[in-house]
Amino acid sequence: MKKIVLGFVTLGIAVSLAACGSKSSSTSSSDSEDKVIKVASQTTPMTDVVKVAAEVAKKDGWDIQLIQVNDNVAYNDMVASKEADASFAEHKPFMEKYNSEKGSNLVAIQPIYDAKVGFYSKDYQSVDDIPSGTKVAIPSDASNEGRALAILADYGLITLKDGVGTDGTVKDITENPKNFDFLSVDLLNLAEAYSEPNVSMVYNYPTYIAKIGLKPSDALLLEKTIDTRFSIQVVAREDNQDSAKIKALKKAMTSDEVKEFLEKEHSDTLIPSF
Repeated sequence: MKKIVLGFVTLGIAVSLAACGSKSSSTSSSDSEDKVIKVASQTTPMTDVVKVAAEVAKKDGWDIQLIQVNDNVAYNDMVASKEADASFAEHKPFMEKYNSEKGSNLVAIQPIYDAKVGFYSKDYQSVDDIPSGTKVAIPSDASNEGRALAILADYGLITLKDGVGTDGTVKDITENPKNFDFLSVDLLNLAEAYSEPNVSMVYNYPTYIAKIGLKPSDALLLEKTIDTRFSIQVVAREDNQDSAKIKALKKAMTSDEVKEFLEKEHSDTLIPSF
């Protein structure tokens, strides 16, 4: 009988150890998964910045995984639906527009850089040379449309209603001495509009205008004063903005390594904002 009891005791210990081992394995897997930070982004240099930050985050045991998308909606959709923890692809006004249209609760967490934006012309070296009635291509989304029009107003080429600032639309133009004919174009298609024969000026970001071999130093008009509302931001959700993952992401994205990368590799197109 003693042998039988001892057998049951031994079996009980073995089962207990096996259970502990199983729990430890499960916990380890869970801990590993919790260290993964999924970041949605669209194109360079944003995607490159995420990769640099990922190398930095490894030192603290975090695994930043880049999810690259092809348009200016998918990265927000992924964060809103919790397929991604955060995104790095937009400025705050663009995010706010998405929130208002989709009923989402995205939150701007940390500005990373300010892009040098402006207007480009394939035909003219001076605005004075541009004929009256020419077509000017501007972004079709409200946030970027307002920024483009504010630049033209800053150069005295149009006058906007008092107080609209960078929130203006074509309807807010009160004076248009050159009789510009404004062409509303999706942001991702503005580079193609540059080649249109009847378009003399095109607003664009360095990221997109680079596709046709241009950079801010080629611009006919550059934004005179940086408006930090348009800083490219790390974006998360209200429900995870204070999480350990987002804190770790913010730390990596504002690291010395990222700042050095921006200053050394992209100083002609942007200015770090942290």
